[in-house]
This record gives sequence, structure tokens and C-alpha cells, in this order.
Amino acid sequence: MATIFSRIVSGEIPCYKVAETDQYLAFLDVRPMAKGHTLCIPKQEIDYLFDMEDEGLAGLMLFAKRVARALKSTVPCKKVGVAVIGLEVPHAHVHLMPMNQVSDLSFGKPPLDMDSDELKALADAIAGNLD
Repeated sequence: MATIFSRIVSGEIPCYKVAETDQYLAFLDVRPMAKGHTLCIPKQEIDYLFDMEDEGLAGLMLFAKRVARALKSTVPCKKVGVAVIGLEVPHAHVHLMPMNQVSDLSFGKPPLDMDSDELKALADAIAGNLD
């Protein structure tokens, strides 16, 4: 059975798209831990990030770097944090989260409440800052 991320890639489930290439997709997390919390995924369904072929993993991280720069240009923050957890969805993914202090990268707090209009406007703004 396809993961929720594969269903997003196929267009079966909508997302707040930030960036896309032939191999990778970035979209806003709908249960964000911080404003701008973005997920970067390979379009190919692979369960564990470190099971990816070296070339694909390197490509994903370079894609995430591009997205992180746009994110930092859009959401005021000191840095964009990176997290790889991989337990919640069996599809390799990288979390990008704007942060001003270490605790901003916490997954133990309740998610922010953002409506669809806010998420769409934010995704469009980040996409507009891609280099």
C-alpha cells in the first residue's frame, strides 16, 4: 500500500507545495511544529532515508538545501533546523524547521494551528524565494 507521501506525489492527496523536481518534492507539514515546517521527500517510495542510494540521498540533501535557503528568506529565523526521524511515515523524508533556539526543533510540543489560507500563502511565499 502506498504511503501518504506517495499519494501526495501522485496527486491523490493535495499538499501545500513549496518546490518540486523530477525526483524530489517539498511541501508544508499540515501539522507544523513551527511556521514554515517543510518536508522534503524523494518521489520514489523508500522507507528509510539511509537505505537510499548515495546519489539519491545526496540529491535529496541538495534539494533540501535549496528549500532551506528559500525558507530562511521567507520566515524570520536564525537558522533552519534539519531533522530526520522517519518513524511516523514509512517514506524517507527530511524536516526543515525555522528556529531561533534549540527548543524550536522540538517534536514534543503541540503543532501550530494554521488554516489552509495561511498554509497556501506561506507555501507560495517560500516558492517565490527559491533561487
